[in-house]
Amino acid sequence: MKVDYIALSVPVFFILIVIELAYSFYKKLGYYRLNDSIANLSLGIGSQITGLFMKTALFFGYKYVFENWRLFDLPQTIWVWIILFIGVDFFYYWFHRMSHQINALWAAHIVHHQSEEYNLTVALRQSWFQSWFSWVFYLPLAFVGFDPLMFLTLSAFNTLYQFWIHTRAIKSMGFLEHILNTPSHHRVHHGSNPKYIDKNHAGSLIIWDKLFGTFQKEEEEVYYGITTPLASWNPVWANVHYWNELWNTAKKTNHIGEKFRVFVKPPGWFPASLGGFKFAPEIDTVNYKKFDTVHSKYVIGYVIFQFLIALTLGSALLFLYAKINIYQVGIASIQVILILLSCGALLEDKKWVKKFEYGRIGLSLVVLLFFKDLPIFDNLLVTVVILQIVSLIWFFYLQYFSSNAQKIS
Repeated sequence: MKVDYIALSVPVFFILIVIELAYSFYKKLGYYRLNDSIANLSLGIGSQITGLFMKTALFFGYKYVFENWRLFDLPQTIWVWIILFIGVDFFYYWFHRMSHQINALWAAHIVHHQSEEYNLTVALRQSWFQSWFSWVFYLPLAFVGFDPLMFLTLSAFNTLYQFWIHTRAIKSMGFLEHILNTPSHHRVHHGSNPKYIDKNHAGSLIIWDKLFGTFQKEEEEVYYGITTPLASWNPVWANVHYWNELWNTAKKTNHIGEKFRVFVKPPGWFPASLGGFKFAPEIDTVNYKKFDTVHSKYVIGYVIFQFLIALTLGSALLFLYAKINIYQVGIASIQVILILLSCGALLEDKKWVKKFEYGRIGLSLVVLLFFKDLPIFDNLLVTVVILQIVSLIWFFYLQYFSSNAQKIS
C-alpha cells in the first residue's frame, strides 16, 4: 500500500508556518509578506494537484525497471534501508545540481527560487512540472534492486526533511553544519548573490557538496530570489515564464544547433550572435527593492477567502482522488487552478480579472453537474452554492467600492 507522506504532513506544515509567522511578528523580523506567502502556497497547492496525474505513471516507471531489470534481490534489513537513504540523497544531489545547470530543467526548478523572501512557505513553493522528469535520476536504484515502496518512503522523507531548512529563524546548527543540510546552507542555495548561485544542492546531507566542489558557507547577507525577478503573483506564469524566455531566445538564433543548445546549456548561456554568456550581476544593495503590490483590506479579505476555498478543495482532492473518476479529478483540479490564478490576478490588480472572476464563479456552479453521482453530492451542492453566492456578492461589492473610490480620487 502506497502512503502519501507529503499529503499527510500538510497539517504539520501549516502548524509550523503559523509558529514561524508568530515568531516573526513577535520579534518584528518581517520574514513574511501576505502576497508573497499566498503566491508560494498557491504554487504548492498547484504542484500537489498536477502531481495527481503523474504519481501513478512515475511509480510504475520505477516499478517496471525493478520488476524486469533489477540486478539483485535485496532484503529489507536496516542496512539496506540505510544504504538506500544514502543512495536517494546522492541521486537527489545530482538531480538538483543538473536542474541548475541545464536550461530545460531549470525552466521547471526555477519556480522554487522565485520568492524574494525566505520562510517556511517557500518550502512549499514547488514546480508543477519538475516531478515529470526528476524520477529518471533515481532509476539506477531500481536497477540495483531497491524495493519501490522503500524508495517512495525514503524519497518522501528526503523531501520532508527539506521543509524545515527554509527558515531564517535558525542561524546555526553547530557541529551538524559539517554533515547535514541546514537552514544556513540552504539559505545560501536560495541566494541571488553571484557567489551563492549554484551552491549547496544537498537534500539531507551536505557532504555531497563538499565532495563535489559545490559547497559555499553562508557569509555575506543573502538576497533571495532569481537574478531577473519574476515580479508577478501569477502561479501559472511562474511555471511557464522561463520557457517563454528560452523560446524567444531560440527564435532569435541563426542555426538549428544554437536553438538546441539554448535548452541544454546552463542558465545565462547565449550564442555569440546574441552577446555570449551573461553572468549574474552583483547585487545593487543601495537600490535593491523587492517586488511588492499594495491592496485594500477589501481585496485582501476576498483573496484570503478564495485562497481558503482553493486550499480546502485541493486538500480534499489529495485524500479523495482515488475514490472519484479521472474526469472529476480533472474538473476539480481546473477549478482549484482557476481560483489560484484569480487570487494572483487580484493581488496584481489585473484589468482582466473582473470578467474572469465572474466567469469563474459561474463555471463553478455548472461543473457541479459532473459530481452528481457522488454520495455526498447533496452536501457538496449546498456548500458550493453558498460559497459561490457569497463570492458573487462579495466580488460585486468589491468592484462597486473600487469604482466609487476611483471616482472620489
